[in-house]
Amino acid sequence: PQGVISATYDNMHRTVIDILEDEDKNKEVFPVGRLDIDTEGLLILTNDGQLAHKLLSPKKNVPKTYFAKVLGEMTNEDVKHFKNGITLEDGYECKSANLKIIKSDKESEVEITITEGKFHQVKRMVEAVNKKVTYLKRISMGGFDLPDDLEVGQYREMTKEEIEILLKYA
Repeated sequence: PQGVISATYDNMHRTVIDILEDEDKNKEVFPVGRLDIDTEGLLILTNDGQLAHKLLSPKKNVPKTYFAKVLGEMTNEDVKHFKNGITLEDGYECKSANLKIIKSDKESEVEITITEGKFHQVKRMVEAVNKKVTYLKRISMGGFDLPDDLEVGQYREMTKEEIEILLKYA
């Protein structure tokens, strides 16, 4: 959920480990990747370091999809910019990304799929086309979609089939 950081320990904020049941904390899991403190959505926890490394490696091109509400009208021109690779304000050139416009208006709704995970990347990419993310939620990672039946802050063990989906990317 928003307000919880994707870390195993922090002396200022609640972490994803803090919201686990006691028996799950004993499994020594850690988050695969990060979500900003104001972002919610899919976060995979594991105790398999090798799997986590493979899922996060930019060389593996593991897709991560986000739903975003954006202040400003997203356009087909923006879709082209994302496809060609956005250059961020610090000069970093992002890999090609997929921007799908769900609703384009004063507040747009989009899905953005990236294969890397730089600091605040999705927000910074949107800012590079002169708009602002007002809400962000990760909905998919490595072909695994956030289950519709999970409420914000809930979690469950992955099924064997779901793990197999992730392993295809690793």
